[in-house]
Amino acid sequence: MSVTLIVEDNSTFRRSLKDMLCARFPEMCVEEAVDGTEALDKVSVLSPDIVFMDIKLPGANGFELTRTIKARHPDMVVIILTSYDLPEYREAAHRSGANHFCTKGNTTGDEITQLVQSVVGPR
Repeated sequence: MSVTLIVEDNSTFRRSLKDMLCARFPEMCVEEAVDGTEALDKVSVLSPDIVFMDIKLPGANGFELTRTIKARHPDMVVIILTSYDLPEYREAAHRSGANHFCTKGNTTGDEITQLVQSVVGPR
């Protein structure tokens, strides 16, 4: 069973992404974290296949968290998912080791589904 972790402090967005993933990937375990501490704890315990990472989190920076996760788990797929589609954020995501960069307002459910399928395979 594949595991996905959503690291996002906005409960409405986090819940809608989780609902969409659960509907499209019923056998996937989708976990949530609201801040950096919880995210690193869950990464250690669950070893998810995919981590959806917000940039701005309470007491944490998504780029720093991504760097930490990738240093410990280089094969884990980290997808930066943010409202801020700025060239400097894309560059920072790349430097932190993120595998993908998606913007909340412009990335469709189908695009997220295709991205997840490219990691975990079709269901």
